[in-house]
Amino acid sequence: MSSAAGRVIPCKAAISWEAGKPLVIENVEVAPPQAMEVRIKIMYTSLCRTDLYFWEGKGPNPLFPRILGHEAAGIVESVGEGVSDLQVGDHVLPVFTGECGDCNHCKSEESNMCDLLRLDYNRGVMLTDGKCRFSINGSPINHFLGTSTFSQYSVVHSGCLAKIDPLAPLDKVCILSCGVSTGLGAVLNVAKPKKGASVAVFGLGAVGLAAAEGARIAGASRIIGIDRSSKRFEEAKKFGITEFVNSKEHDRPIQEVLAEMTNGGVDRSIECTGNIDNMIAAFESVHDGWGVAVLVGVPNKDAAFMTKPINVLNERTLKGTFFGNYKPRSDLPSVVNMYMNKKLELDKFITHRVPFSEINKAFEFMLKGEGLRCIITMEE
Repeated sequence: MSSAAGRVIPCKAAISWEAGKPLVIENVEVAPPQAMEVRIKIMYTSLCRTDLYFWEGKGPNPLFPRILGHEAAGIVESVGEGVSDLQVGDHVLPVFTGECGDCNHCKSEESNMCDLLRLDYNRGVMLTDGKCRFSINGSPINHFLGTSTFSQYSVVHSGCLAKIDPLAPLDKVCILSCGVSTGLGAVLNVAKPKKGASVAVFGLGAVGLAAAEGARIAGASRIIGIDRSSKRFEEAKKFGITEFVNSKEHDRPIQEVLAEMTNGGVDRSIECTGNIDNMIAAFESVHDGWGVAVLVGVPNKDAAFMTKPINVLNERTLKGTFFGNYKPRSDLPSVVNMYMNKKLELDKFITHRVPFSEINKAFEFMLKGEGLRCIITMEE
């Protein structure tokens, strides 16, 4: 065990004290891990749009003060009672969802939606005892998604940590713990296009471009990007996008445009915006007989998906996905290996880098729509 095992570790963390206000770097105390928990040293983290959403206070039941962050890579510092599959020094990716290994979902080959460790936006404490592991002068600081990676040290449930190849560069593979894996898996695990297939991707942010990367890896012959910003097309070419459709430039449903472009519809479509109209268009744009549409983006909770039943009866398939259908502990190591084997390209997703002391710059980049992923180096 490390020299600090069993003791509180003082470190720096970026605290979100109130909605929309810049994060403040504070001295915090990180308690030792309890049963089935692991304390990790965060080496690199990045900003995901989900962090931005909750920082703005838009999520249900906003919790402040809170340590945000959930895309990261780190090294195990110490482990709690009952943890047998991780040890000090292991390189890990913390993930916002988990894999307990015992529930029906974990035992199923078809699901990654663990009953115990499923995504929970509202929980600001650890599952073990309902308490926070972060504090400032004895006052608790709320956790976020069970990860809270905007801290130099964090405590995470062992089921939410994927042990990875120690040779993998942590400043690159850290982006695999959320958005990139979500888009990639939506294609490779759910849509499963055949070589030579046509694939439409709705929304060319980081998740959509990861879906394009998946289509490229799968050998798709046509990868059509749909977005409202034409300036994204040049960048999207790096990810395999072969054609671009600006939905603002058409006065008819985009599904009609795609059907005309592809002689009846695309073989696969991936919806990454969460806009309900795009979701319906993605489904109605796939070819009858074999087309498959996969919904990735999260819609407004009151949105209703409406289409004519004949669109389903004519053998179109609609699927949804959560985290690209990857089981965190079982599957993420193989995704890291895809990068190590040069099958998956990650460098092109990383457009900015800042030291931890300048973490608010990452928020500025995202608010301005600049770049894809900003890597934050925790050690300065």
